Amino acid sequence: MKSLLAWLGLARSGVNSRKTVTFGDASAVTGSRFWSIVAVVALAVLWQQSSEREWVNPLFWPTPAAVWNQFVRIASEGYRNFTLWEHVGWSLYRILMGFGFGCVVGIPLGLAMGLSNTIRGLFDPLVEFFRPIPPLAFIPLVIIWSGIGERSKILLLFLAAVWIMTLAARSGVASIRLSKVHAAYTLGASRWQVLRYIILPNALPEIFTGMRVAMGVCWGTVVAAELVAAESGVGFMIMVASTFLSTDIVVMGVIIIGIIGYSIDILMRKLEARLIPWKGKG
Repeated sequence: MKSLLAWLGLARSGVNSRKTVTFGDASAVTGSRFWSIVAVVALAVLWQQSSEREWVNPLFWPTPAAVWNQFVRIASEGYRNFTLWEHVGWSLYRILMGFGFGCVVGIPLGLAMGLSNTIRGLFDPLVEFFRPIPPLAFIPLVIIWSGIGERSKILLLFLAAVWIMTLAARSGVASIRLSKVHAAYTLGASRWQVLRYIILPNALPEIFTGMRVAMGVCWGTVVAAELVAAESGVGFMIMVASTFLSTDIVVMGVIIIGIIGYSIDILMRKLEARLIPWKGKG
């Protein structure tokens, strides 16, 4: 029973139970899992009830049963010459490639901008100019530059992630306490040692936050990326289904994207907690 309460976040540790002040203490916010379950159940009930009302046309708002039946059918029979898992696999491949290239370019660029006035002066106008532009605006240029193959889709997702990662890395460097750098130099550390043991560890929390945001933006862009002459992918399924007003398949695709995106975010949270245990501890 105690283990179940702990999993739901209702059981408090001995330390937290003695606290008299919790507002402003992030470590005291531990009972959210129970309310997450309540929210999911409430949304499911609302979905079921709204889809059964006469004023909701099932053509435009499918029932949960219809969406589940489509999931079972496509999982077993496939959709447009690909199985459901192949569609999911292609979307994951494109997102991870675009996100990965965005990290490889954006993180070193952001670190360099945070450490060098010259590099920041050179690249800051470029980053600040492209950052607010929606990735969808680049679709015509991406087709011209890279054609309609896989490169165009990966390039679009790269453009969605690279500016976020650049700003995250730059903010991570800016958040470092200068006293730590001075202390390291006082103890005889070299510039490489300062970069490795002071700058990178202290910038990692901001970088991981940027990675989570960039991954979410990439998932939001994958539907547009798979508009570019794609033959597979969850976004492709959604767009083809919308052409035939198959809203049950559209809703199924949206749910799949949400579940996978949320799962990746949880995985990144776990990695962050394991790899950056010093986050939030000064």
